[in-house]
Amino acid sequence: MSERRERTVVSGHRERPAETAETAEHLASGGRMDSATEGFVAHRNLLFTVAYEMLGSAADAEDVLQETWLRWVSVDLDAVRDQRAYLVRITTRQALSRLRTLRRRKESYVGPWLPEPLLTAPDVAEDVELADSISMAMLLVLETLRPTERAVFLLREVFDLEYDEIAEALDKSAAAVRQIAHRARAHVAARRPRGAVSAAETRDALAAFQQAVETGELQRLLDLLAPDVVLLTDGGGVVQAALAPVVGAGTVASALGRIAGAVSLQPAHVNGCPALLLRLNGVLDTVMAVRIDDGLITGLYAVRNPEKLSYVEQEATLRR
Repeated sequence: MSERRERTVVSGHRERPAETAETAEHLASGGRMDSATEGFVAHRNLLFTVAYEMLGSAADAEDVLQETWLRWVSVDLDAVRDQRAYLVRITTRQALSRLRTLRRRKESYVGPWLPEPLLTAPDVAEDVELADSISMAMLLVLETLRPTERAVFLLREVFDLEYDEIAEALDKSAAAVRQIAHRARAHVAARRPRGAVSAAETRDALAAFQQAVETGELQRLLDLLAPDVVLLTDGGGVVQAALAPVVGAGTVASALGRIAGAVSLQPAHVNGCPALLLRLNGVLDTVMAVRIDDGLITGLYAVRNPEKLSYVEQEATLRR
């Protein structure tokens, strides 16, 4: 994982890798690379967002952008009518290919798998559709879609591409894409949170939850948790975590009560929503996000796998 994280594309948080630099040198004649770079950088945050929503993994999304870049620099830009659509098409195809690889990797994952959390700016919540689509709860719903359904749903419902554009990206007919979109929308509607919850409501619920955990007040915790609340902890076999979902208000409250006083809790915006960062001896230990339905916490998502926590150190810039 650590080796893969060092691979990043132009304008990312890390230096461009050797293979991209060699490609740039090879194609830089006549300003060709300047045009390619300008187009890529202009849409990079959008492409990262597409890849991340497809994969639920920031590290793999960076890899997809690397692959997109290497293909983009070999394209005849004079023949490209819409650079944004063309780049989204490349990114989608690369993400679909990697999604199938990820699914095989998840089959051998130790314990529950949760998306890799992203630290996001508070203003991401102002774009309600974007914030909803990158929330932990929604990303887990998207995990239940087939790869092509996930691509169609995101490109249409989140990124507002026309059916013809999606059809071209997926090498399918527009009619087929419409059918897939209809099926995916129904699937997501049946599984997404039951009612829209504002950022303020989530923030208030988390503040009460934080106080209850910090004080170890069991009854206060029980008052906040739905009877059938589910706690998922992702340790990836690297750190201690429950290997199966923890279900039920009493069981979840008891599990949370055991950490009272051992960690410090810090509010943050993660995946477009209010969340908590849990630190142990000053070191980030867990990112905890929540799902709220009908005023109660119905889902708790605790990411503990240290290989998934590096993107909580600085804000990610997401775009639609």
